[in-house]
Order: sequence, then C-alpha cells, then structure tokens
Amino acid sequence: MRQAHPIEQAVGIEHYVSETDGIGGHLRDRDEHFRVRELERFATEPVDASTDAYPHLVFRATLRGWDTNDFARRLSNELGVSRERVSWAGTKDKRAITTQLFSVYGADPADLPDLNRADIDVLGRAGRSLEFGDLAGNAFELVVSDPDEGALERAEAITDELAAFAGLEGEDGGGIGSDDSEPTIGVPNVFGQQRFGSKRPITHEVGLEIVRGDWEGAVMAYLGRPTDAEPEDTQTARAFVEETRDWQEALERFPNRLQYERSMLHELAEGDGDGDGDGSGDGSGEGESGDGGGSEKPSPETFRNALERLPSNLQRLFVHAAQSFVFNRILSERLEAGLPFDRPVAGDVVCFADLDAPEGLELPDVDRSQRVDERRVRSVTRHCERGRAFVTAPLVGTETTLADGEPGEIERRVLADLDLEPSDFELPGEFDSTGTRRAILVRTPLAVEPDPLTFSFSLPKGSYATVVMREYLKSDPLALG
Repeated sequence: MRQAHPIEQAVGIEHYVSETDGIGGHLRDRDEHFRVRELERFATEPVDASTDAYPHLVFRATLRGWDTNDFARRLSNELGVSRERVSWAGTKDKRAITTQLFSVYGADPADLPDLNRADIDVLGRAGRSLEFGDLAGNAFELVVSDPDEGALERAEAITDELAAFAGLEGEDGGGIGSDDSEPTIGVPNVFGQQRFGSKRPITHEVGLEIVRGDWEGAVMAYLGRPTDAEPEDTQTARAFVEETRDWQEALERFPNRLQYERSMLHELAEGDGDGDGDGSGDGSGEGESGDGGGSEKPSPETFRNALERLPSNLQRLFVHAAQSFVFNRILSERLEAGLPFDRPVAGDVVCFADLDAPEGLELPDVDRSQRVDERRVRSVTRHCERGRAFVTAPLVGTETTLADGEPGEIERRVLADLDLEPSDFELPGEFDSTGTRRAILVRTPLAVEPDPLTFSFSLPKGSYATVVMREYLKSDPLALG
C-alpha cells in the first residue's frame, strides 16, 4: 500500500488504496471550480399554506463565496430576527458555489432580502425547521487546476483501481453502478483533513485530552502547539503560553483575531489562584504563576470552564474529532490487516441501506444494524454487493457496539493504544457522547471530463469529497482546499 501524506498520517489516515502516481494540481482555484448541490429530501407545503401550522419558510439558495454560518447571520440581520430562527441541513465551505436549503421561522417570501452573490428560490412552508441531516447527500463538480502532464491517463488508471476496491464485480451484478456507463469507485470512508483543521490539525488532540479527563492538557493543546502554517505572531503567542502559563501576559500577546483563545485566556486569568490548590498535573512548571505573584495553578474546574467559554458546537466538535481520529485509525489498521471494505468477515457489524435515499445514492442507515456471524457472511455479502448493506466501524461513545472476531480485535487494539474505552465518553455538558457506527466504504459513480479536468460524483451526507480527490491528487492536503 502507498503511504499517505504525513499531515494525513497525523489524523489517522495511513495509506492510499490506489498505487498509481497522483495527477498533481489543486482544488478551489476559483469559487466556480468547487460546486456542491444538496441532494434534498425535505417535504414542503405550498407557500400559501397556513402560517399557524407551517410557520417555517423554506427556500433553496445558491451561494457564491458564502460560508453557511456567515450567510445565516447576514440573513437574520437583514430580516431583523434572531439568528436562531434560521436553520439549514448541512454546512458548506466559503470557497465554492453551493446550492442548499434554508428555513426561516416566521418569515414571508416578501421579507427575504436581495443579497449579493446569493440566488434565492422559495420552495414552500414546513411545520418544523430544517435540521442537520435532513439532506440525503451532496453532488459535486470539482475542477483540478494545474494538473501534471499525463494527468488524464493517470486519473483513468486510479479510477480502475478504485473501481476494484469498490467490490462490485459480484456474479449477480447489482450495486449503484450496474446500469450506469460511469464506473463506480470506492474509497475508505475516512474523515477528511478539514474535520481536524487543515492548517492546524489539533481538534482531535484537544478532544482526546478531554475524553481522558485531562482538562489542562485539552486547554494547552488548543492554546499552544504552534505550527508553521500560522502567522508568526500567532506562533510566538502560542509558544509563550506554553512556556510560561502566564495567562494575563498571554492576553497581551495573542492577536485580537484569535477570539476563542482570548476568551479562554480571560477565564484562566480570572480563575488563576482561585482554585482549590489540589495540584492537578505534575506541579513541575516553574513560572506557572506568571505575574500573579506566586498564585496557584488553576484547578481542573477552571481549565474546564475555559473550554466551556467556547461555542457549544465547537465543544462538541472536539469530542467528535477524537471519535473521527479513532475511526480513521481503525480503518487504517483494517487496510493493513488485509480485511475487505466492500464485504463483511465474521464478527463485523453491518448496517442496512436507507430505503428513502435518492436514486443512485448509497445511503447507510446506522440505526438498522446487525452483527455478522460465520453463518451469515455469505448472505450479507450479497446485500453489500447490491448496495443494500454496509460494513461499519465505531465512532466510539458510551453506547457503542464493538465488533467481534478480527474486526473487533482491531477496534479494541486501537482503543487500548490510545488509552481509551467507551465509558470514557461519559462526560459533562456538551462533551458527552453516546457514539454510533459509520460505514467504512463510500461508493459513487464518477465521471471525468478532460478540459478543464473535472470530476463529478455524489456522496451520502457525512462523507467528504476531498477523501475521493486525495486518491487522485496524492498531494499536500492543503491542495485539496
């Protein structure tokens, strides 16, 4: 197997499954080079339906150069309503042209503002707001800029390798590519680099410290650990707080643009010396009192309070990123062990397909799962070949089911290596997670056009376009956008 880029290895992605050299180039040279369209499955009533029964106005927006959160904030400001009244089903990146659904509580079509770089199409009304996951998936059209010479031929070779990995050569045919002229490829359904931070991939490191109960370690992972990809003043500030634990002076040094870090430092500066003096940590850090005149190290509770200064969605993201890192590690070890991704072995846990998925999209339903024993391997394999079942791995939490047999050994070994167990995810507040399971393989028909070099495919919700494209580019993850 071909080794992944070192930055990817740091987030648990150890290999490429294709051996052919990459095509080079990069994504997102311009907004129109990264197009995303939601695959919708949210029912609406006519726009003139009763606002008492259907108070949420639903519209489709095509946005150019808009971050989803920024658009929602601007929309609420223009409407003069709380940001909480605006909802959507999936968050999209700024450097793209995206088509997605929004809902606004209590709005009428005439209320919607005319915003720059936003085309709005009112669809109707609904009895509830959109929620994360209401979409089935996303369709992508991605242009690779500045590819290497011979890129098209290498892209075709990579496609052949990924089609073999998809495992749809069963004698009965079936699967999503059986009646389509486009080849169906498959890649490990790992979490892409943006899950962890493209320029500073530490989100999972913060989460791992939280899960282990080391609140100080989590804070310092977020405040410290400078990387070369950051501006020099940021690197200097992070190095200073690592060396001194002088929270008040660090406030003077951290740039104003780092609002989350500064919010945490305010909490630490206010709480410095107010703790119970239990000496959490090893107590070895000279200079930890900073200019506080010998004050005691903040208590674990103060460090936790500092983390809870952050937005609730970011608090949850820390733990989710830790789960994602564990998942990536499990998939890497499964690859190394030579276990299949397209079909089960004894001990695997599979889930079944969502029967309401749009045509041509494989959408796993992790709420419908089954453990595969030796007697069921053959029958479940047939379901997998036809896109009706999917092998899974855990996003570990307090209620996660672990596999048996060799897959279960891999899952438990990865957890042991990281000094984790499911019960560790029983945490306070937003950090708590019950866990779930996730399909380990994602498959899609894929089309490649030569001029400009363009890739078109669709993925279920929660899967990453960059995870497909990394197999083709085989470059620095920053080139994936």
